[in-house]
Amino acid sequence: MKIHFVGVAGTGMSALAQIHALSGAEVTGSDRLGDHGTLGETGRRLQAAGIKLFAQDGSGLGADTSRVVVSTAIEDDNLDLARAAALGLKVAHRADELAALAQSRRTVAVAGTSGKSTVTAMVFQILEAAGRSPSLASGANLPSVRRRGLLGNAWRGESDLLVIEADESDGTLTRYRPALGLLLNISKDHKELRELNALFQTFKSQSERLVVDADAPGLEYFLSDAATYGFVSGTTRGKSLEVAADSSRFTVEGVKFSVPAPGRYNAQNALAAVAACRELGVGLKDCASALASYEGVGRRFERVGAARGVDVIADFAHNPEKVRAVFSAARLRAKRILAVFQLHGFAPARFLKEEFLDAFADSLGPDDILWLPDIYYVGGTAAKDISAKDYADALVKRGKQARHAPRREEIVAAIAAEAHPGDLVLVMGARDASLSDFAARILKGLQAS
Repeated sequence: MKIHFVGVAGTGMSALAQIHALSGAEVTGSDRLGDHGTLGETGRRLQAAGIKLFAQDGSGLGADTSRVVVSTAIEDDNLDLARAAALGLKVAHRADELAALAQSRRTVAVAGTSGKSTVTAMVFQILEAAGRSPSLASGANLPSVRRRGLLGNAWRGESDLLVIEADESDGTLTRYRPALGLLLNISKDHKELRELNALFQTFKSQSERLVVDADAPGLEYFLSDAATYGFVSGTTRGKSLEVAADSSRFTVEGVKFSVPAPGRYNAQNALAAVAACRELGVGLKDCASALASYEGVGRRFERVGAARGVDVIADFAHNPEKVRAVFSAARLRAKRILAVFQLHGFAPARFLKEEFLDAFADSLGPDDILWLPDIYYVGGTAAKDISAKDYADALVKRGKQARHAPRREEIVAAIAAEAHPGDLVLVMGARDASLSDFAARILKGLQAS
């Protein structure tokens, strides 16, 4: 079997490509980042998994290609797709490919508009520590998997267990029929709440068993016939919650948990993973032991480093509720936050504008500063009728210190000049793979000044 992935460096695509390669299939792939020479370490780690990389010009496809996998990010005029059509090759959507994989395994599907990557990582870590040897298809990179030489978002275990993120952003959530579904929360993100609720209702109906956050607002419909968890209510009940700058602690039925992840939202994430793993027969003490050594995931409140008494944190926060959550965690570490937020795409910036403005207005303190670089744009058809400057101007009118900075180097220099010991730099945003390097440049700027 030979499978070609168009856009292989994408988070969801790369996870599937690696699982197939690690399972023995011949896997090829292309990506526009590779065409621009910016795949870097990602490309090297994909090759380490056995994936052969090609230019996105059709050269990676041949008559012996079994099928071509694409995502919604791939446009109709893509040269790989043109070559596939000329050869009469089968073209499959990423979600269908993942759904087929999920159907072949006993799948745990983690769903919700916030927290999926973290909870997926926590469930995977608990199951591995318990000797269950699960496979993984995640939306973020796990340090424990990266140490094995891979990208970090996928692993091929020996058992029939598979832990996946079930993504609602493109509506593909409804294609999965998991043995265990986990629903964390629902808030406006990518789609209106009415549409999201319909998607998650289908997810519920197609899950053999469901675990739901009993504390999350708006999930009342999903609680019937579900296993539940929460700190206020729920069957798996967390008690004695304490949140600190670098950890969260709580108990469940007398078993003590100490998770090296800050903020109440991460305590809630940990409790979700515990509730799910209990449904799979893992005991509370085993869950607590596994989570005590939790290492986090890439760009989820990830500490880049510190200089001049200033911490630099990178986070994937890209919707209003995630912005609120990460600010609450950052506030545990510092009185003043110097934040950078990279809007991702013109359509999301337009769709969530008022919610984003409310989240920043609520989260930014009087001494905090927010820098907004230009909207991240990867090409394609888009109405460019909104800008980062619109956000900055609106927040200034609300009395916040918000600055539009088109060039990132301006931000590096401004933070180096502005930062004082005890401050925290928070770099937020999604999709743009260069944000990690940007956070590292901010740290270097602090070190050099």
